[in-house]
Amino acid sequence: MKVEYDVIIIGGGLVGAATALALKDAGLRIALVEAGAEPVLLQDESWDSRIYAISPGNVRFLTELGAWNRQDLTRVAPIEAMHIWSDGGARLEFSADEASVETLGTIVESRLMQQALWARVQMYPQQIDLYNAARCQHLIFSLEKATLSLEGTHGRDLTAKLIIGADGGNSWSRTQAGIGVNTHDYKQLGVVANFECVLPPRNIARQWFRRDGILAWLPLPGNRMSMVWSTDPVHAAELMALPADALCAKVAEAGGHVLGDLQLITPPAAFPLRLQNAETLVKPRFALVGDAGHLVHPMAGQGVNLGFHDAAKLAEVLRERGAQSDVGDYGLLRRYERARKLDIAAMQTMTTGLHALFGSDLPGAGWLRNTGMNLTNSQPWLKRRLMAHAMI
Repeated sequence: MKVEYDVIIIGGGLVGAATALALKDAGLRIALVEAGAEPVLLQDESWDSRIYAISPGNVRFLTELGAWNRQDLTRVAPIEAMHIWSDGGARLEFSADEASVETLGTIVESRLMQQALWARVQMYPQQIDLYNAARCQHLIFSLEKATLSLEGTHGRDLTAKLIIGADGGNSWSRTQAGIGVNTHDYKQLGVVANFECVLPPRNIARQWFRRDGILAWLPLPGNRMSMVWSTDPVHAAELMALPADALCAKVAEAGGHVLGDLQLITPPAAFPLRLQNAETLVKPRFALVGDAGHLVHPMAGQGVNLGFHDAAKLAEVLRERGAQSDVGDYGLLRRYERARKLDIAAMQTMTTGLHALFGSDLPGAGWLRNTGMNLTNSQPWLKRRLMAHAMI
């Protein structure tokens, strides 16, 4: 059995679902294919250890898609300030007031954002067919179309003019399209967990550049915060092996007890950190978005934001294609790639440079990073420019 579409999106995560919604008014028939089951609706008061800092620009994008306000907004937390410390005592502060904006970003739970996006996708059955718990078997490209074969309960062939790969850093679709990747292993793991705090975070994101890695505390509603500790595998294993009380004490001490004693509310988890670039974002009848196309260090919290930028730009290019009826045309897709390369390269260069600088033990590196932070903190115009770029 064959089903014909204009666009097939492989990967129904945050970026894939957002891409489908951004394309719903483009006059295209869309299939969204996701290997996982539909997100389970929140039935309790538990918290997701996977959280994202969404930029104000992407809050507007998600609002335009109708997804932002479908979340329980009592469970999101605005970032009104950022406090950053180096291992040498230097300090750098950013605030929404300095930038003349309401927030620098907003912390959301992955699970709630996913539910909101899928709920919106299901409101457009005439434009978007959702295949969840779908296993991809083969992807074959020809001059005029691409054919995706599904196995299991969805066993059938789907054809389309364009395949969009939104299936993460280990992208199956990218491999099927014959696109290689350039990878730099940071030799670190990101350890994540959520905590109850004695003192409220007061909508302040905190980050410490330490000898044992980069520690970030991100505000959650109430007296709660979410931690990301980017550190070497040995230290990460030590953290993961600690009993809950010992982990709380370790994390509180590492943050100078600025939020008082901590209580663990989600078990710790760890994931590998790497810089990764697909050799190209597009080929005839194929385009990559999100982590399938690029991975960055989480220190700046910009990974999913870059992915939403991809979704918005690709949808814009396809909506404004004019007389070009073939959405898989290579020349059309190259417009998307050219528009995205500079933004992606700039973010990867910044995060990799900061990682190298703050991880270096070379003579003079400590002086350089402390001097740089103090100098930046004394220049309001420079801080405003940095905040303006991060808030897009």
